[in-house]
Amino acid sequence: MAVMNRANFGKLLEPGLNAIFGLEYDRYENQCMDLFDEESSERAFEEEQLLVGFGAAPVKDEGAAITYDQGYQGWTARYTHTTIALAFSITEEAVEDNLYGSLAKRYSKALARSMHHTRETRGANVFNNGFTAGFVGGDGVTFFNASHPLAAGGTFRNTPATASDLNEASLEQALIDIADWVDDRGIPVAVAGMSLHIPPELVFTAERLLKSQQRTGTADNDINALRNMGLLPKGAFVNNRFTDADAWFIRTDAADGLKYFSRSALKTAMEGDFDTGNMRYKARERYSFGFTDPRAAYGSPGA
Repeated sequence: MAVMNRANFGKLLEPGLNAIFGLEYDRYENQCMDLFDEESSERAFEEEQLLVGFGAAPVKDEGAAITYDQGYQGWTARYTHTTIALAFSITEEAVEDNLYGSLAKRYSKALARSMHHTRETRGANVFNNGFTAGFVGGDGVTFFNASHPLAAGGTFRNTPATASDLNEASLEQALIDIADWVDDRGIPVAVAGMSLHIPPELVFTAERLLKSQQRTGTADNDINALRNMGLLPKGAFVNNRFTDADAWFIRTDAADGLKYFSRSALKTAMEGDFDTGNMRYKARERYSFGFTDPRAAYGSPGA
């Protein structure tokens, strides 16, 4: 077990330091919660089941028997909770001889910062891995895929037919694609794009696309249709843990889509070791991130 002792903090045992830095920075607060709906869980995992409805109603000829249809279950999405934990230990002597305030207090804040970073990164990775083979959802394909299978046959896509950078044409086509989505029996569904989610590299592009009065990058005096029609009403959100500088995503209003299950909230604890006098501090939580219905989002990896 790694133990922090006086050898780790030689400068803190001597007078003359003007400042101590490196542990306490402002942080980007809960960006992943712009992407997920939070629910609680009391089990080791959560499952969500697709139920397939009925197809289009046929014509009934006079005197003929009515047609019966049959609903059934489709694939299952599973959320398996992961335990995340981190701890540190510090000797009595290091605590006693430090001249510049409580080491334990400083490193407790650092511990919380590490736990927060891990949670935010795991949430962002649902999107970072959304195009990567092997990271599949309940329907057996990647989150962002051109061939999501429909239970009654056929497919739908929540990614461009040709990967494209974020621009006026690609954003408009994405919203058209979303408007063309159907359910698993081929009936159109009223799903709409609500917000745009981007890495820091695309923040200026997004600002121009969503807020300009006229079309961007053109001498034409046309209106900005995206802004004028009130599309993407929740605006744009930056996520500093998106790893692809030109990937972009649209979150929709599809029900039972992107979810964060909290199994056990963040808990901290401390205890002293009787034999050594060392103090030990730990933090622990359990949760899972994922998606149920892939219609929850549309994404492009960039060109």
